[in-house]
Amino acid sequence: MTEIKGIYAASLSILDENLGLNIDKTIRHAENLIDAGCHGVAIFGSTGQSQLISVSEKIQLINKLSKSKFNEKYIIGTGLNSLTETINLVKIARTLNFKDFLIMPPAYYKYGDEDVLNYYSRIIEQITDCRIILYNFEKLCGYKFSKECVEKLVNKFPKQIIGVKDSSYNLFETLKIKNFSIFPGSEEKLLKGLKLGCSGIITATCNVTASLARKVYDDFYRNNTQTANEKLCKVRQAFDKHNLISALHTFLSKKDKIFENILPILSLLTEKNKKKLFEDLEKLDFNIDNLKIG
Repeated sequence: MTEIKGIYAASLSILDENLGLNIDKTIRHAENLIDAGCHGVAIFGSTGQSQLISVSEKIQLINKLSKSKFNEKYIIGTGLNSLTETINLVKIARTLNFKDFLIMPPAYYKYGDEDVLNYYSRIIEQITDCRIILYNFEKLCGYKFSKECVEKLVNKFPKQIIGVKDSSYNLFETLKIKNFSIFPGSEEKLLKGLKLGCSGIITATCNVTASLARKVYDDFYRNNTQTANEKLCKVRQAFDKHNLISALHTFLSKKDKIFENILPILSLLTEKNKKKLFEDLEKLDFNIDNLKIG
């Protein structure tokens, strides 16, 4: 088992005015995030509106993404409830040499640990040469991974279950598995997680905090004094007052109006909340004009 480590953005998807996926600009945004400091990018996570984007558009993007200069630095999310469609998307991505996948259990239905073991078992039985990062996000899918469930999955599939993105925050402090990647889903948990032995973060707000988060990460490993962590956490707190996807699109649309395009049932922030977000960020001297990405 090879551990994945570093700062990963859960990248935004960029849409045209007709709300179709703009493949070229979505890939360029992901590449810009890596240039800005991210070790890699998760494509088609919840931040990328994956649950709202068609399978055909995902396949088109993955085909072109395979030609990216950073093609080894992407984690591919699925965002699909259907087991069959999840397996088919992973199979297609594997033919294009993508090997790392962020997969959440299906939403809506009620189920327990044994059902989750069965779900991932069926994926891995079909695709034995994939590497899966479990996506622990109870607010989105209704299920929260237990420590015991993760341990059982790793024991059963040590070569395939290689990490977890913990956005429910019930695992990153207590889960201890050798050479297993643990990524809290917030910049607020980055430094604490690193001290506990976590691998880094995968977060939505790294779409705008990539360079700050990378500095915290690098300073930790270089034993430097932490000078960026407080600002990083406060920026995250400012975004957390709103729907993250709406807030990120609203913020980035000040630099490029294409970010105003967002799929229903999502929307941009109201003028009142937009004003609040920009005021909070201005107090932190966090200005979009100074960002390297976009």
